[in-house]
Amino acid sequence: MLRASELAQYRGGAAEPGLYLALLGRVFDVAAGRAHYARGRAYGGLAGRDASRAFVTGDFSEKELSDDVSDFSPSQMLILQDWLQFYEKNYVSVGKLIGRFYEENGDPTPALLLAEATMAQGVSARATENQQRQQFPACNSEWSSGSPGRFWCSQQSGGVSRDWTGVPRKLYEPGGKKPRCVCVRTTGPPTSQTSSSGHGDRGDLDNPTLQEYAGCPPLASSCLLQD
Repeated sequence: MLRASELAQYRGGAAEPGLYLALLGRVFDVAAGRAHYARGRAYGGLAGRDASRAFVTGDFSEKELSDDVSDFSPSQMLILQDWLQFYEKNYVSVGKLIGRFYEENGDPTPALLLAEATMAQGVSARATENQQRQQFPACNSEWSSGSPGRFWCSQQSGGVSRDWTGVPRKLYEPGGKKPRCVCVRTTGPPTSQTSSSGHGDRGDLDNPTLQEYAGCPPLASSCLLQD
């Protein structure tokens, strides 16, 4: 366990004992990354303290070199989770920082429990997003001056490899300002079902969040955008 005053001594100077930084109260020895974290280097401001906030904001002003992440959204906390995984993989964890996230006995504080709960919400949202991306991959699109735009689907569109091509549809998402073009599976049971009974072998075409493009044949894999 380290106190903030002790951690502040680990900034990689010649007369200092080492080069540490903290993230959500976890202290890592980053001496192997001296080229990045030593005094005067690009990320030197992160050394010798817990600057969790700056890892997300990218703001290295003294105000933002802070461990206060209480106002962070689930998606912002996911960025911190990714950074934690990076440090766990590439550097040695040497202890915990007494303060905002850990008590003197090493127990987590309410602030850490809140941060972890918000992070868990982000993990859940990311899983839902990844599931939707697999179900409704983005369309390919092209635009040129003087010509109508075109949307089309392929077995690689949206960066999702699959054994079906799909057809373009508008996907309306809760809270979204406008729909986006996705490729929709046209055969088999809906994604939410495991059997093919009761739906007519139409894949996800009957999903209520979808709408056809005007003037585009319902089962065409390519559509020209109508004026």
